[in-house]
Amino acid sequence: MAYDHDLADLIRELIAGEERVTEQPMFGGLAFLIGGNMSVAASRQGGLLVRVDPAEAEALADGERVRPMVMGGREMRGWLHVDADADGPPDEIERWVSRGVSYARSLPAKSGRR
Repeated sequence: MAYDHDLADLIRELIAGEERVTEQPMFGGLAFLIGGNMSVAASRQGGLLVRVDPAEAEALADGERVRPMVMGGREMRGWLHVDADADGPPDEIERWVSRGVSYARSLPAKSGRR
């Protein structure tokens, strides 16, 4: 399954004012990087992949709509899969995108990335 292009467009709109944003195909979806750090992605499995502070990830997961991201059978610390789509509640999507962008912005920019 390809990622939701409408969701990717919504993410693009929500982060339009951010500096040093790049888009990159990753994991079969479309990731949005801030200063070279992944922040959020439109997942090929549907929904969002959101980068969060690893110390907060467990508390944010509800086991239903928000779960730890699993890749290759391994849980990815600091990443959550959020069931969401472009037709979902806009404020919910905006909160998750904002959370991912804020965390990525708190990290040092990667060398050679704008």
